[in-house]
Amino acid sequence: MASWTHPMEKLNNVTEFIFWGLSQNPEIEEICFVIFLFFYLVILLGNFLIMVTVCQGNLFKTPMYFFLNFLSFVDICYSSVTAPKMIMDLLAKNKSISYAGCMLQVFGVHFFGCTEIFILTVMAYDRYVAICKPLHYMTIMGREKCNKMLLGTWVGGFLHSIIQVALVVQLPFCGPNEIDHYFCDVHPVLKLACADTYIVSAVVTANSGTIALGSFVILLISYSIILVSLWKQSAEGRRKALSTCGSHIAVVIIFFGPCTFMYMRPDTTFSEDKMVAVFYTIVTPMLNPLIYTLRNAEVKNAMRKLWSRKAFWEASGK
Repeated sequence: MASWTHPMEKLNNVTEFIFWGLSQNPEIEEICFVIFLFFYLVILLGNFLIMVTVCQGNLFKTPMYFFLNFLSFVDICYSSVTAPKMIMDLLAKNKSISYAGCMLQVFGVHFFGCTEIFILTVMAYDRYVAICKPLHYMTIMGREKCNKMLLGTWVGGFLHSIIQVALVVQLPFCGPNEIDHYFCDVHPVLKLACADTYIVSAVVTANSGTIALGSFVILLISYSIILVSLWKQSAEGRRKALSTCGSHIAVVIIFFGPCTFMYMRPDTTFSEDKMVAVFYTIVTPMLNPLIYTLRNAEVKNAMRKLWSRKAFWEASGK
């Protein structure tokens, strides 16, 4: 494996990392470029459409849509940390990233990824209260409580990512500098450190694994309680609740499955890792708007009203 080093005064003499990317085959890279550019545009447009619909369609006052709005915002940010660079690299001969850029990617991936996990967990709690304690819903899920929970998701994501970056930054890198991935993540970067990374890797796995698995278990328990309590409701109430919960459960499975596979194991990398990473950095943020709009009558109605109002304004403007 080729190494690229540059003499610097400090121990860390690697100033950039080289990505191997998704493929070394130019023809496959060109096909991937078209596919992932389309996916990224769908992520931006789909999530932006949900944000506009929630804010303009008077849904923002409802706790579920309050959190859905921020989930869409996090999805845009999360995919934007890796997707634009990956898409550009598919057509570039030199797939390089600076050391600082690499550390920023590690921070961004874990900050927005962890925040998304916490928002999904809070949304599960919101559904639990709405279905299991409907009479107390507006009292329990007041705006002040929602704001505090939202702040908690951002603070939790920030603390998690700062720990991850702090563990990586203190390690020396002296070459080789080639990463068998399409973005900087903790485990692929740790493999290049010129030091024993066993303890750091164990702490990273414990940190990420606890958050991913812990949140997943909480979500499973929440939705199990919800599904059990639904049998006591009327057929119409059950159908409406299942429609909403079904979309949440689909998002949770699609997002947490790959995340748990990646971060619940020790410092080992598999050839499948890149495709699994594509799933939670690009595919999930793209599917979220589709899942939430296709299975949610309120969002669809709000969109219809929004666009019919827009069409009316345009017509009257003429």
